[in-house]
Amino acid sequence: MRVLPVGAGALLVEVASGAEAQALHAELLRRRAEGSLSVGEIVPAARTVLLDGLADPARLAAELTAAQVPPAPPRARGVIELPVRYDGPDLADVAAHWGVAEREVARIHAGTEFRVAFCGFAPGFGYLSGLPERYDVPRRATPRTAVPAGAVGLAGPYTGVYPRSSPGGWQLIGTTDAVLWDHARVPAALLSPGTPVRFVPVGHP
Repeated sequence: MRVLPVGAGALLVEVASGAEAQALHAELLRRRAEGSLSVGEIVPAARTVLLDGLADPARLAAELTAAQVPPAPPRARGVIELPVRYDGPDLADVAAHWGVAEREVARIHAGTEFRVAFCGFAPGFGYLSGLPERYDVPRRATPRTAVPAGAVGLAGPYTGVYPRSSPGGWQLIGTTDAVLWDHARVPAALLSPGTPVRFVPVGHP
């Protein structure tokens, strides 16, 4: 674990893997909830966690540097289910990359329980981890200028759902009608770091 100062009241904690970042994020949230950690924002990313709004960052940095990343706690919140049609334009390419039939891509993907590792790119966009490393896929060599809202894509070790139309280079394997970001909803984002997610097939690939 590496702890770096960021400005006067923030720390960036670097860890070795996405799983460690998720476990550390969960532990820091637990400590804030119980009152043993005073912090304004806790923001996870792929292999880092940013803590902002700290009164004594130097003291916390020393404490974190001497500590071990705790194991991830049991998942307390319910699984969010997203209906998906496995009809994406890159489904055949992903099937070829995995060495399986297109229907098998849908079976493998829908049979995985994902977890929101972190959020970014666009409001409501969650980077979902859970697929084994052998199913990593490269981004498209040429990104699309417009990916429709609700597109379900793969890139590297992650699955994601585009909350709105935007350019993107992920491999698109399906579509969902779920609303990922809604200003009238509290919270506006359907997905947040740590949330478990399953995709439920509807129709046929």
